[in-house]
Amino acid sequence: MIIGAVKEIKTGENRVGLTPAGAGVLAKNGHSVLVEAGAGRNSGFGDEEYARQGAKIVATAADVWKTAEMVVKVKEPLQPEFDHLRNGMILFTYLHLAAEEKVTEALLEKGVAGVAYETVELEDGSLPLLTPMSEVAGRMAVQVGMHYLERTYGGAGKLLAGVPGVMPATVTIIGSGVVGVNAAKMAHGLGARTIIIGRNLDELRRIDDIFGGQVTTLASNPHNIENAVAQSDLVVGSVAITGAAAPKLVTTEMIRKMKPGSVVVDVSIDQGGCFETSRPTSHKDPVYVEEGVIHYCVTNMPGAVPNTSTHALTNATLPYALKIANVGLVAAAKKDLALAKGINTYKGKLTNEPVAEALKMKYEQLLL
Repeated sequence: MIIGAVKEIKTGENRVGLTPAGAGVLAKNGHSVLVEAGAGRNSGFGDEEYARQGAKIVATAADVWKTAEMVVKVKEPLQPEFDHLRNGMILFTYLHLAAEEKVTEALLEKGVAGVAYETVELEDGSLPLLTPMSEVAGRMAVQVGMHYLERTYGGAGKLLAGVPGVMPATVTIIGSGVVGVNAAKMAHGLGARTIIIGRNLDELRRIDDIFGGQVTTLASNPHNIENAVAQSDLVVGSVAITGAAAPKLVTTEMIRKMKPGSVVVDVSIDQGGCFETSRPTSHKDPVYVEEGVIHYCVTNMPGAVPNTSTHALTNATLPYALKIANVGLVAAAKKDLALAKGINTYKGKLTNEPVAEALKMKYEQLLL
């Protein structure tokens, strides 16, 4: 199979779909790998590294798009890339279609087989291709929140850890999945008073064990969320429903009750966000103030740490990319139900039901 990797064009997106080592694995298995010149530069990978691993460096993204049978990316295609989409092409990337109606329409119109990393789902409900970026985003959420709490950047001027004789800041994390647990590790490790809210009591029990009872766990309900948000200096939103739009668990009224200069970081923004006051931002212009509270709602947070992120992402995606390349998407999906769940669009049909519900579009069962 001919596999392509292009430079991401989303603002502030520095990751790339394949590391040189990943390209080498595909090449060693008999596949042709095309890499746009400079595609990996912002992640710390030079063209010569890809070439040494057996990839062919091509001059432009258009050269990759028109030739590759499967394009391995990081983010959903943007408007300037829509013309490159074509019937039968496999697009293997994060799609987050529940919040991307125009992208969905383009994939359907062009007949692209859109395989979304975030909906590849194992039998236990875990999301192996979303997990590494959730780990990065969870840890980053506290890091950037701490940054914007500084008065220099408009925050309340609080040190997350406090100092002897001074109370630490309070961090509330809404969502007890991979993002939430990683955010809790950072917040607790930095000395903050940490609260994590989740709807799965078994997860909360596990978190209580992990932290030896030093992180407060609360069952998710409007009363607990409202009380915790009101007392917090930093709130991290990490709620996700596979493929679907994120529920709005934090209302504008709850945000209004926060102290001026507090910070919220909405990691769920890729799926529409879990705060009513959230709207997408970019690394170029990452924050805005609403109701006196600083909002950080960057839709591609891990793009700020691309070397770490690209290594972590390729570790997870490469085995699936290799399966597709070796036997084709249809045969690979028939053998691997988790991969089949990743197919969001196929032959002009929208084959992910939560996405269809979110966009009020027609859902059609995947038939391979």
